[in-house]
Amino acid sequence: MRLKKIIDLLEGNLLCGEERLNDEVEFAFASDLMSDVLTVADSEILLITGLANIQTIRTSEMSDISHVLLVRNKRVTQEMLSLAIENGIALIESPYSMFKVCGILYNLGIKPVF
Repeated sequence: MRLKKIIDLLEGNLLCGEERLNDEVEFAFASDLMSDVLTVADSEILLITGLANIQTIRTSEMSDISHVLLVRNKRVTQEMLSLAIENGIALIESPYSMFKVCGILYNLGIKPVF
């Protein structure tokens, strides 16, 4: 599914990474523990998290994750935004809970990493 469609379905707000709107997203991983994210071998995933700090972007950078969705109305900081732009990471905010986002995406055919 294209990232643009995911953003629309989740009432998301894309903050950076417009060049990634046509990226195909096949897998997603949801976690607030960045140590768990580091164990994921797949890089072409959508990371779903409620952790709105610089560590999320640094972990995504280290794991070659190009799509990060913040849930629960969490807001991106300027520091996060700058680092995401520098690394070509699409940053999205959604008002939905992590549970709701995962359910919607799963029902639409997005596959879990595990």
